[in-house]
Amino acid sequence: MTTRRSGKVVEPRLVAVISSGPDLAAAIALKDLPDLFELRLDSLSPITGPDEQKISRLRVPLIITARDPREGGTGNLSLECRRDLLERFLPRAKYIDVELRAAQKFKLLLAQAQKQKVCRILSYHNFESTPSLRSFRAKAKLAKTMGADVFKVATRTDTPAALGRLVDFLTNNRAGIAVSAMGIGILGPISRLLLAQCGSVLNYASVGRPNVEGQLSIALLRSALGR
Repeated sequence: MTTRRSGKVVEPRLVAVISSGPDLAAAIALKDLPDLFELRLDSLSPITGPDEQKISRLRVPLIITARDPREGGTGNLSLECRRDLLERFLPRAKYIDVELRAAQKFKLLLAQAQKQKVCRILSYHNFESTPSLRSFRAKAKLAKTMGADVFKVATRTDTPAALGRLVDFLTNNRAGIAVSAMGIGILGPISRLLLAQCGSVLNYASVGRPNVEGQLSIALLRSALGR
């Protein structure tokens, strides 16, 4: 399913997440490739020379992110460490993902990404609940104001009501910005299938073992996208 933003048709993309050495090896060996790989730099850190050589063998474009510990990041990395990792891998990236809450602190790096024609994702993760539709729309508006090309949301969906709010936000997007949406928790798996079919522009799957509650395999998500 395609979605429209500012008059343009945006094709949903399948993203496979690499968050460990075994994930990286599995990604290199894949025969049926996703559209993109996401490099979880916080989970992969410290990244050695041999690791960089393996990353260079990946055969599709990359999303780079180094997650804030408050939004699921591992290793309890400082802001400065995360910024250094993102800057180090920026030349290899098609997309860079920074938390909306930290966008101002990464302002110079995001400007650098824009100059290098790297698309900017501003993301919001909530592992406790799913906010109101009004809250979602305010965050999407802020993301657009901050220069995001994509606004990504991942929230807890343990109830039909929470999932309904997430679907409502995606399908009634008024912010004029592409949205990637996914659920975490009890209804996480069904949310990812449903939201992929409803037009989420970036849809995340696991290369190996899921690293988030509700994350699906590449094969299942590919099926939802009709690939």
